[in-house]
Amino acid sequence: MKKTSSASSLGFLLGALLAMLATGAPLRAETSTPESAPAPAQSAPTPVAPPPPAAPSEPAPVTSAPPVSAAPAAPQATNPAPAQTAVKKPKPKPAPPRETALSDDPTPALQPQTFFTTSKAADRYRQIVDLGGWPRVGVSLRPGAKGPAVAALRRRLAAEDDSIVDTAKEKWDADLTAAVKRFQYRLGLKQTGVVAGATLRELDVPAETRFHQLESTAQRLTAFDFAFGPRYIVVNIPSTAVDAVEDDRVVRRYAAIVGDPEHHSPELHAKVVAVNINPTWTVPVSIIKNEIAPKMVKDPSYLQRSHIRVLNGHGEEVDPRSINWASERAAQYTLRQDSGANNSLGSIRISMPNSHSVYMHDTPSRNLFANDYRFLSHGCVRVQGVVDLAAWLLDGESGPQMSKDEINAKIASGEREEVRLTQHVPVAWVYMTGWASADGLVHFRDDVYHLDEISGVAEQ
Repeated sequence: MKKTSSASSLGFLLGALLAMLATGAPLRAETSTPESAPAPAQSAPTPVAPPPPAAPSEPAPVTSAPPVSAAPAAPQATNPAPAQTAVKKPKPKPAPPRETALSDDPTPALQPQTFFTTSKAADRYRQIVDLGGWPRVGVSLRPGAKGPAVAALRRRLAAEDDSIVDTAKEKWDADLTAAVKRFQYRLGLKQTGVVAGATLRELDVPAETRFHQLESTAQRLTAFDFAFGPRYIVVNIPSTAVDAVEDDRVVRRYAAIVGDPEHHSPELHAKVVAVNINPTWTVPVSIIKNEIAPKMVKDPSYLQRSHIRVLNGHGEEVDPRSINWASERAAQYTLRQDSGANNSLGSIRISMPNSHSVYMHDTPSRNLFANDYRFLSHGCVRVQGVVDLAAWLLDGESGPQMSKDEINAKIASGEREEVRLTQHVPVAWVYMTGWASADGLVHFRDDVYHLDEISGVAEQ
């Protein structure tokens, strides 16, 4: 009787245990938290936007896990390791807000009197240096601020801005906002009236550096013999901007992309002789050696995909596969890219013969004009809105006449055309990091090429 009772009790316990396992409720409760954590739909809300629905990779660890009803799942469900491996991909950081702005100053960056006004400004800044320079602001400030830092900002601005009288005032007012905006205007920054980011960095550049920028620019202009005319074009490389000047006024100004620190856009003066519509591009030898030949060794189809033809010394097309791209002879061929949407020069080339073989042109990568940093080319200058610049050159004042609509129609047709100017337009590329315009207003830009490093002083 005792054995039968024990067996019955054991059977009862086993039956109860099997019933609990059959329901599976406790197991599901344990596994629900680690499995639902990687799933965007079930996770706790966060202050950032949810990932786009087109990215299905995040819930993958959940779907690949063994079913929770399977017996082996019990020990894995309590192990936090699978939840740790299901890490969400970091969301791409948004692009920083743009801090620079294309100046709307109607005064050209380069005028016949720029050397004189810049030299005079250098003398003034030398005096500022001799008097001890200006205070460092050091902290971000905005309208509504109070305290000693506001007074320091006033003293800093007053060193260059004569309109600031009360330099001891510790409360931010409308006059200080206007003074900050004037400073931003002279530095090519957005006129926000807030001291932060690029504005704060520029405020804290020492007076000695500003003096050397003006002095160095004046020295470079000494040797720059440019024939100004009633119409001319100026590219100030540090400003990454192009001025179209007519009767001593900027009638058009464009954002530009200029040479990077390893491929400087040169200082030069030349004349625009023609506008090339739907141009081809002849690849410079340096680019063949340093970029295209190595790419062809790895990917023999690169030239074909880029619509670049190979020509021999007689102008005859050669099969790229017949060339040993690892040899020095590869650079002896002429590489020419067909015109079209993918052409590196875009749809317009401004022809301006010079010893550096550089020019102004369009680009298929127009999104780059939205960047603050536009030192990205191999030396030529890419112009935003170059069709508008071409229309200005072809408005009849220099000979041929072709409207912007007509230029765009020609571009759309795919036909190549060279429109030659009967009156050549002077063009100057200059490197001015500090300069004073005819009204004495002083402007500064970053010394990206480090050409102002004289007397052992570099821009801070």
